[in-house]
Formats: sequence, C-alpha cells, structure tokens
Amino acid sequence: MSPAVATNGFADTRKEEGPSRLPSVYSELQSNRLNHSPPLPSILKSSFKVVDGPPTSAAGNPNEIANLFPNLYGKPSVSLVPGDSEMKGHQSLKIGVVLSGGQAPGGHNVITGIFDYLQERAKGSTLYGFKGGPAGIMRCKYVKLSIELIYPYRNQGGFDMICSGRDKIETPEQLKQAEETVKKLDLDGLVVIGGDDSNTNACLLAENFRSKNMKTQVFGCPKTIDGDLKCKEVPISFGFDTACKIYSEMIGNVMTDARSTGKYYHFIRLMGRAASHITLECALQTHPNIAIIGEEVAAKKLTMKNVTNHIADIICKRLELGLNYGVILLPEGLIDFIPEVKQLIGELNEILVHDVVDEAGMWKRKLRSQSQELFEFLPQAIQEQLLLERDPHGNVQVARIETEKMLIQMVETELDQRKQEGAYKGHFQGQPHFFGYEGRCGFPTNFDANYCYALGYATGVLLHSGKTGLISSVGNLTAPVDEWTVGGTALTSLMDVERRHGKFKPVIKKAMVEIEGAPFMKFASLRDDWAAKNRYLSPGPVQFVGPFANDINYTLMLELGAQFPY
Repeated sequence: MSPAVATNGFADTRKEEGPSRLPSVYSELQSNRLNHSPPLPSILKSSFKVVDGPPTSAAGNPNEIANLFPNLYGKPSVSLVPGDSEMKGHQSLKIGVVLSGGQAPGGHNVITGIFDYLQERAKGSTLYGFKGGPAGIMRCKYVKLSIELIYPYRNQGGFDMICSGRDKIETPEQLKQAEETVKKLDLDGLVVIGGDDSNTNACLLAENFRSKNMKTQVFGCPKTIDGDLKCKEVPISFGFDTACKIYSEMIGNVMTDARSTGKYYHFIRLMGRAASHITLECALQTHPNIAIIGEEVAAKKLTMKNVTNHIADIICKRLELGLNYGVILLPEGLIDFIPEVKQLIGELNEILVHDVVDEAGMWKRKLRSQSQELFEFLPQAIQEQLLLERDPHGNVQVARIETEKMLIQMVETELDQRKQEGAYKGHFQGQPHFFGYEGRCGFPTNFDANYCYALGYATGVLLHSGKTGLISSVGNLTAPVDEWTVGGTALTSLMDVERRHGKFKPVIKKAMVEIEGAPFMKFASLRDDWAAKNRYLSPGPVQFVGPFANDINYTLMLELGAQFPY
C-alpha cells in the first residue's frame, strides 16, 4: 500500500506544515521499513458489507451510562462480512484525525491506513491531522495530510507526524470549540487515536455531535502500551506488543549483567500505572527471579510489609543456593494496588482537591488514623512524591513515585534485621531501574505495524458506514493477517462510571490482569522455579525478518487460546 514517492526536497515543502522527518538522513533500517507494505485482512481486499450486531449494554452501571449517552447507548457493534456493499458509494469525505495521550508504537500506521483507504476507496477525500492532540481540535490547529507528508512516517515509531497531547474535551466551552472546528472544516468524521480516557472523550464528542444533529461521525482507535484497553471484541491495544519486546530486550541485558557480576539485585519498575500487563508479559518473555503483579497484591490484600518479606524470603533462599544476585520486576502502579496505600492515596486525592499542602500539615488531620500512620512510616522521598501535583484526572502521578527505590530501602532494612537475628548472612546491594519512555516510540514490530494499518483501514470503512460512536476492532489475531476479522465496537459498551475530582464521571472500564486468566496462571505455574534457579531468557532486539519476526506476545497468545511455546 505504500506509494513509491521521491524523498528529495521534503524539507523545503514542509517548512510551514509542522515537524518533519528527512528520509534522506534515515538509517538503513528506517529506509527499509519505509518500504514495508503491511498486508490487509482479506475481508478488506474484497467486496464486503457492514452488518449490525445485537443491541449493546455497558461494562458497568448501564442505567447511568444510558442517561449520559441517550443518543448512543444500546447501539449495536458492527462487523464486516463478505457481500455487496450497502454503504454510500465511494463519495469523497473530509476527515480529521488526532493522536491523544502518550505515544505508542504504530500510531503513524493507523493514520497511513486511514489515508490509504481514502485514497483508494473515497477518491478526492481530505484528511486533516490535528496538531498537538485534542488541543489542536479546540484551537483549530491542523495540517492537511498529503502523500509527501505522510510517506516518511510509514512503519516508523513516534507520534511526531502531528504530535500528541493530554488535553480533554469535556466542558461545555471545550465541546463548543470542537463543534466550531468540525463545522469550519466541514468534517464528515473525526478519528480519536488513544487509550481509555481518549476513547471516553471520543464517546462524549460522538454523543454531543449526534445530540445536535451534526453530520460529523466520531470513531476511536485502541492505543496504549499499558494493555489495559481491551475486551472480547478489541483483544489488544496497539503498542503493547512492541513496548514489551523492547523492555524485554533491556531486561535480558540486565539479567546478563546480574549473572556477570554476581552481586546485585536489580529492581526494575516498568510502565503500567493502572494494570500490570507489561510486567506480566515481560516476565513471561524473560523469566525474572521475582515479578510482582499488582492485581495479585490487591486480591490477596497484601501490605507493604508482606511484599517486602516476600522479596527478602527469596533473596535469603537464593543465598542458600549460592546466588547473591537477581532480577525483580514490578509495575509502576504497584503502590496503588496495596490496599493500605490505595486507601491513603484515595484520601489524599480527595483532600488535595480542596486543600493546599502547607508546612504546618493541617491537611494531615483529615486523614484517617491508619492512613496517617502509614504516611509517616513511608520514606521521606515517597511522602514528597505522594504530594506532587495531580494528573489531569485528579489522581496521584504514580509514575513519579520511585517504588523501586522504596522497595530497595525497605528490603535492605528487613535484611539488616534478619542479619542481626542470624537469619541472613549475605551482603545485599540493590540497583534501581525504571524502563518507561524507552519503549513508547520504537519501530513498531511487524505485528503492531500490520495491526495498526488494519485498524486504520478499518476505520476508513466505518467512516463510510454512516455509523458513529464506535472503536475500530480487528480480531482473530493469532491467525495469519489474511484471516483477521474486522469490525467496530460500540464505545458505550465499554463504559462504566468512576469517581474523579470528587465526582462520578463516565470512563471506559480498564482491563486489569485477571489472576484466574491464562497469562497469569502460566506465570504462576513457573515463578517458583524462576525464583530458585536462573532460567533467564534474553530475547534480544525486535526482529523484522527471520523465523521469529512475526511472533505475537505471550499475553495475547494465551488469552486467545493458542499453545504456549514452553
């Protein structure tokens, strides 16, 4: 699908259009990836029609969701099936696309998929890219996407084609600004590429436009490396596959270092504020000595002391086996999974909506006694991090809390105590790591490149269907691309309500690690062996050719019922 376009002169033609890439100075690998043509599912290459499914409900609190989205609630999801098209012919369209939230490998291929669909099936169409995320919609800042502009970004990482942002469009004033922009550009459709919050925003926009009989349809696309935006119809969010493989390469390198020096315990915090999917997937790929899964901690109601003792117990056991080193994985949101800490954070989120942190500590008096005691027990650095400015949703910025350093300090204290009691005779040295942004903008794996292109092309189909309030969905992902299925899932069917900024608001329900699900059960069956012995795997860098280039991640494989390779 990638057109053969000359790369000379791009810098001059794009000076006024925003950030640009220069293929003339690309590495050999970048240039090679430009020419990769992602295959399409066969249904998208032949004659098809869009078929409605049964009426949908909501992920939780259906009555409240129905009240909040009266024009969208209950609308069916759709699927593509072979047959003669019943869509509105191939008329030209005016479409806007926006990247929302954090970066995820493959985002550019979603845009190129939409662009190529319009070029091939809706000739004369125009695709606008809103610059800098949702703020670009509200400020009407955009660039008209062309073959020349898009070409350097095909199969490349990052979001810098049009850049992203974390602004929300939810207040009456913001919604009015969005209305003015789509009317000014006479948009037939708007595509929001983002995670759960961004797709919640897409649903709000779709409802608002529909309530005012505006023609602009709104669609979402599932993006987040955290892997917490998924359901039966949307089996995975794009970027997860690539990010986990990048992190796993880095973990494998650290494992080799640990084995080489034989004296350090590496505590590696991985992305995943709300869910532990990345930590679980990286554990399956690399076999660390310990991997803490936040959802298990919450289910078992473990305390900070429990988690600390668990790690210390394994360190003592390994020392008895002559091993004074190891690798420990933990999710960045771990502290939020521990019930006592979660309670503290919840209280802080509520208090700090109204109160300012002062030196006198008057705000502390509003904490429950148990939360007050826990706050005072935590290291000073963690206390300060818990009081940092809240994120746009009013929540503590968990990514800024250096949980790995806190655990090193607490494990060291516990082992010192055991040493005094004669139960530990080793010398503990902890090394902290945080693997975060390193995984968000790498070259998308073959899976993510193909998946994102299919998602984008499928969104083009949905734009022509006359529907609105859907998130593009591609399924049957363990099969060859040719056999993938295509459709659109009603955004309201993913919705629930959640308390934010002291108020209940509609949100897409996050998909957490299921401790009775296949990926966790497989991990649980192997972790005792990994703890006592060195079963380290070093996957190496992402491969684009060769026998393993098209392998999918273990989480998706296990969730879809495929055979685990070992």
